[in-house]
Amino acid sequence: MTQGGRPPQADLSAPVNRLRPAVPLRPTIDTWQEPPHVRWAFTHLSEVLPSARIHRRSTGSRAAAGDEAGEMPRLLMRVPDLSHRLEETHTDALLVVRQGQVAAQWYAPGCGPDDQHLIMSVSKSLCGLVAGSLTMDGLWSLEDRVISYVPELAEGAYARATIADLLDMTVSVDYDEDYLNPRSELQRHDRSAGWRGPRPGDPGDTWSFLRTLTGAGPQGRFQYCSATTDVLAWAIERATGARYVDQLADRVWSRLRPDHDAMVTVDRSGFAHADGGVSCTARDLARVGEMVLAGGRAPGGRVVAAQWAESILAGGDPRQMVDQGWTSVYPGGSYTRQWWCTGNRRGNVTGLGIHGQHLWLDPQSSTVMVKLSSWPQPDAEQDQRTQALLMEDLTRALAAECGADSP
Repeated sequence: MTQGGRPPQADLSAPVNRLRPAVPLRPTIDTWQEPPHVRWAFTHLSEVLPSARIHRRSTGSRAAAGDEAGEMPRLLMRVPDLSHRLEETHTDALLVVRQGQVAAQWYAPGCGPDDQHLIMSVSKSLCGLVAGSLTMDGLWSLEDRVISYVPELAEGAYARATIADLLDMTVSVDYDEDYLNPRSELQRHDRSAGWRGPRPGDPGDTWSFLRTLTGAGPQGRFQYCSATTDVLAWAIERATGARYVDQLADRVWSRLRPDHDAMVTVDRSGFAHADGGVSCTARDLARVGEMVLAGGRAPGGRVVAAQWAESILAGGDPRQMVDQGWTSVYPGGSYTRQWWCTGNRRGNVTGLGIHGQHLWLDPQSSTVMVKLSSWPQPDAEQDQRTQALLMEDLTRALAAECGADSP
């Protein structure tokens, strides 16, 4: 403790003490998600896996003057022991954007403002926005049956599901979301999507894999299932007659007027890994959150209807939320439109990805926080709790800075 019993201030001018080799060992398709490769691979994924470009298709979209901040702003000085906590949670980038201006930013060695970073399942929240754009344009209804667009799924878990069921993940699927078990459906899904080397008997692409899934179908209870997002992306392709990656570019990414193109991994058939394969910069990801907070409006045009954005911020039905990992941290939490909703007093909503990815929205202060990380393990409970506490403390610091109540 410093004199007077005050906690030491975080020295964000000093880099996190994490060794990054000048010439890293090249990961293979089966090792890039594991230490020691995960840190490098998350910022160079298009060098590891086949990827498609999500075009920004705009010019003159650089950040406005004054859109930069020093490395040790007053906001972050309010968070106790921040430097250690950034290191402890393997942070690659931390960005706070308040009312359109960068209030705080920090990058670890080897990662900078112009570097793309894998956002894992925050990609799902982007897919939800594409679905919202189709709804706004009248290309489908949320009550439509999935098989009216993808009849190939008429015999499986999604036979009775609606578009709304996909968005809220209320379809019961025989799908084990175990990131470390080679026998799990998740890893089989990964192998079909080209994220891991194939094994004998694996489906040749994502479309073939999705057709194999069985289950009870719509049950009105939440089940987090990455395959459900890819089914949503498949339905988007059929409803529009265009590739998902192009719909994501046209309907969302280009309208944000981002600084950079984004990337998404693709399988052997060219189908985008909609549930987790997007890479982008922290600042451009923050623009996604800013658009939601702005009621669906973006500099390049409306992305989703105001009602869609409002429904994300309002949260889903907490009675459907049966994920104890989420409710143990956020008892009033829910899931809707492919976004996680905390149900706390500040109404925080987040896009969430394994290995420590967060797109955190604070509606009360019109603030977006992006935290990109490279946890050695994908989804360890202790890492989740440590990071959740950090995001809460950052939000409290934000509330204090704005003179508002803490969460």
